[in-house]
Amino acid sequence: MHKILRKTPLSPDVVQFEVEAPLIYNSWRPGNFIIFRIHEEGERVPLTIADSNPGNKSITIIAQGIGKTTKHLNTLNEGDYIQDIIGPLGNPTHIEKFGTAVVMGGGVGTAEAYPIAKALKEAGNKMYAIIGARTKELVIMEKELQGIGVDVRVSTDDGSHGHKGLVTEVLQQLIDEGVKVDFVLAIGPLPMMRAVSELTGKQNITTMVSLNSIMVDGTGMCGACRVTVDGKTKFVCVDGPEFDGHKVDYKELGQRQRIYVDQEKESMERFIHKGGRCQ
Repeated sequence: MHKILRKTPLSPDVVQFEVEAPLIYNSWRPGNFIIFRIHEEGERVPLTIADSNPGNKSITIIAQGIGKTTKHLNTLNEGDYIQDIIGPLGNPTHIEKFGTAVVMGGGVGTAEAYPIAKALKEAGNKMYAIIGARTKELVIMEKELQGIGVDVRVSTDDGSHGHKGLVTEVLQQLIDEGVKVDFVLAIGPLPMMRAVSELTGKQNITTMVSLNSIMVDGTGMCGACRVTVDGKTKFVCVDGPEFDGHKVDYKELGQRQRIYVDQEKESMERFIHKGGRCQ
């Protein structure tokens, strides 16, 4: 059992949790993730580790209430418990001094971008972060990124904060300003990561994308996270979650993401019918 020490709403449907994790807090690296179950019969859901607190032997996770389980998680409060948390899982991000690095976060993907940006900054890179959301209220981690010395650029769909438009447009603006970008890491919705990879491919910029959103069991046994990279079959949870963005088969990946749409809808309807409670 893992006690929730702190709950901090970041935006509508996005909540940050500090959770006791004595076997994880000191062994994780940027890019690692955990799998959690709220209760004994709950589904297994991956979340990226955003930070840790050695003093409390805890980790920080950030959840967006999209499906039944993440919505249920976001109803829990300080003092409540999460049944299981296993990790750290996956391969950590490869960190080195590239020169000028840009991390790009779409929506809650910015939570994963933060520790990676911090590690890249500590490795001596000149750092930029381009973060996007639908509206100003949904932008997260902006101040935290600024606090570690990152040049942060924001875009929103409605123009309520920063650039009105897409994160790719902001990246192109950065390049047009004469910034020589050496490395890009994109984390967010699939269409966003695909668009970033297409742009950087034309510029011959090394680009990595994180595909952890398609995982189910997180151990390589279920096979749900199969993805084709450079013509070869990979499993996101054990071979990734980060891959060369220029080599991912995005069409196949998009089809795989839709496999469980009907089941997810049914599960959400049952959750709502029970008044936001899971049995």
